[in-house]
Amino acid sequence: MASSMSLPRILAAARPHNGGFVTDIPAEWMQGRTSYGGLSAALALVAAQQLANDLPPLRSATVNFVGPLAGEVAVTARLLRRGRNASWISAEVASEAGVGLTATFVFMGAVEQSTLHLHDVPVPANLIPLADAVPLPERAGPSFAPNLERRFALPQAEPAQPVICWWERLRDAQGLDPMVALLLLSDALPPGVMPLTGPAPISSMTWLINLLTADPQTDDGWFLLRAAGNYAEKGCSSQDMAIWNTRGEAVAVGMQSIAIFG
Repeated sequence: MASSMSLPRILAAARPHNGGFVTDIPAEWMQGRTSYGGLSAALALVAAQQLANDLPPLRSATVNFVGPLAGEVAVTARLLRRGRNASWISAEVASEAGVGLTATFVFMGAVEQSTLHLHDVPVPANLIPLADAVPLPERAGPSFAPNLERRFALPQAEPAQPVICWWERLRDAQGLDPMVALLLLSDALPPGVMPLTGPAPISSMTWLINLLTADPQTDDGWFLLRAAGNYAEKGCSSQDMAIWNTRGEAVAVGMQSIAIFG
């Protein structure tokens, strides 16, 4: 069942503050003792977009998860540089406890004279088509999970592999900028190493996401998300991430550093 406080409703309830806005993070968007990372990053992106109405498309975001965020938060942004083709904007999300998230967004227009064409992000092998994919249990996962629809996209591996791949979509993206909606969704997977550890406390530390399209489109809101762990030692894990639309076109790639306490 969808949350009564989807992101469109959270934004509708926001109040202007210091060039940004103040809003509340509902319990339905929590991940343990902090806000779901995709929600915090999406709020930061909204504040960045509000600085100018003629920004080029978002092409990259670097996000630092500094500390827990809950309750009322203040979201602010400032322009770092605006060039002829690209703009850099920094943003912060803070609560009473202090800064919980910082982000740097890069907005860049197309370079029409470029002749380089490279698209080497293939969909995973053995992919289960969306129509055949089995839904995850309704109540499985963290508090924010009911805001999403989720289906298993790969057969269960034996022995277990450090890979998680699911079909996912937001239950309510009404009126959201497509890039904000994609950022909101794109951090929704558990860590790729989770099949090796089982349930364990985690804390995302840094996240880099590069957008491969200026206008992310898909069928009926569904995207394919994949997280593949490539390193884990003494509690520090690194993973590669990718997102495709229903036509098998890559729309984003990324990398994340996660602390695993188990």
